[in-house]
Amino acid sequence: MKTGILVASLVVVAVVASFAKRSDVYLLTLYCVYLMATFGLNLTVGYAGQMSLGQAAFFGIGAYVAAIALKAGVPFLLVLPISAIACFVVGLALGFPALRVQHHYLAFATLGFNVLVYLVMRNEEKLTGGTFGISGIPRPSLFGVSFDGPLAFFFFTFVSLIILAFFLWWLLRSPWGRAFAALRDNPIRAESLGVNITAYTLLAFAIGAACAGIGGVYYASLVEFIEPGPFHFSTSLTMLLAVIVGGSGRFFGPVIGTIIIILLPELLRSTNVSWLKFMQTWYLAVFGVAVVALMIWLPGGILSIGDRFKSKEVAK
Repeated sequence: MKTGILVASLVVVAVVASFAKRSDVYLLTLYCVYLMATFGLNLTVGYAGQMSLGQAAFFGIGAYVAAIALKAGVPFLLVLPISAIACFVVGLALGFPALRVQHHYLAFATLGFNVLVYLVMRNEEKLTGGTFGISGIPRPSLFGVSFDGPLAFFFFTFVSLIILAFFLWWLLRSPWGRAFAALRDNPIRAESLGVNITAYTLLAFAIGAACAGIGGVYYASLVEFIEPGPFHFSTSLTMLLAVIVGGSGRFFGPVIGTIIIILLPELLRSTNVSWLKFMQTWYLAVFGVAVVALMIWLPGGILSIGDRFKSKEVAK
C-alpha cells in the first residue's frame, strides 16, 4: 500500500512538472535540491539526535566546490563525489564537538561553524569571488546528453534525489540506522549494548553533511551563479524548521516540511487567486502564524498527527 502511494506520488510529480510553467519547474527543482539537504539533516538531528545549525555551511561548501570545479572543466560525475567527500570530511571534523557538548550547546557550536564558513565565502575573494560570487556555472552533461534545459535539469535532479532517498532508506533500516536511533534515545544504554558512540556520532554529522554537499552541487548548477547569501546561518534555521515541521525522525518528514517551508512561502507570495491577493503583502506574517499554530498543536511535526489521534482513542 505504502509503496503504491509512493510510486503514484512520483508519477504525479513527474507529470505535473512536464506541463508546468518555466518558473514552476524552477521551484520544483529548488524543492528537490533543498530536500537533499533536509534529508541529511533529518538523519543527523532526527535519527541520531545530534542538534545542528550548520547544514547551510555544507550546502555552501558543496556549491562552491562544484562551481569552481565545473568552471575548470571537471566532469560532473567527478564533481559530485568530490563535493560529497569534501563535506563528509568536514562534517566528520564538526562531529567532534558533539562528543563533548549536547543540545543547545551543540547548536551554538554548529552555528558558529556556519558563521565562520559564511565569512570565509564572503571574504576570500580570490577563491569564492566574495560578494560578487561565481557566475557562468555550467549545467551537467552526461554521455553526450545535455541537461541544460529547465525541464531536463529538473528530471536529472529528481532522479538523483530518488537515488539518494533510497540510499538513506536502506541505511536507516540497516544496523547502522538502529545504532543511530539508539544513540538518540539513550547514549549510555547504547554504549552498554556495544554501540560505538564516538563512531556513530561522527558518522551522523558526516553523512548528513555529505547529503547537504550533494544538494549544493545541484543548487550551483540550477542557479548558475552563487554568492554567500544563500548559505547564511538563517538557511540552516530554515532547513531545521523544515525537518521539525514535517516530523523529525520520520523518513518522510522532510518531504512534507520542505514543501511547507520552501515552496509554500513562494506560492503565497506569487498567488494570482483573487481572494488570496492579500498574501502577496502579508505572506510572511500569515506563514509565520500558521507554523507557530501548527507546532503548538503538533509539536512532533505534521506526520505525528496519526499518533495524536491514536493517543486520544486510547485515552477514551
